[in-house]
Amino acid sequence: MKKLFISQPMRNKTDEDILKERKEAATVAENIIGEPVEMIDSFFESAPHDAKPLWFLGKSIELLAQADVAYFAHGWKDARGCKIEHECAVEYGINCID
Repeated sequence: MKKLFISQPMRNKTDEDILKERKEAATVAENIIGEPVEMIDSFFESAPHDAKPLWFLGKSIELLAQADVAYFAHGWKDARGCKIEHECAVEYGINCID
């Protein structure tokens, strides 16, 4: 079973929208990979109330290091954190689904 990291823009989305998109991304990834995936939980529901965007990015990159595959959701090219996550995945040899 492959470990899946999902990178997605989250700005101006509800928690419900984010979670729904993550579930759909996992399904798409499983279909592409041809086997079940274990989704790495990179949706930080219990983040510190004063956490800045860079805090979230640092935690995300830490989790990305565990991934076999990274899925980049629609709109990732317009989100600075997603672009950085993509660059890290490419540079460190993590298979990407765009």
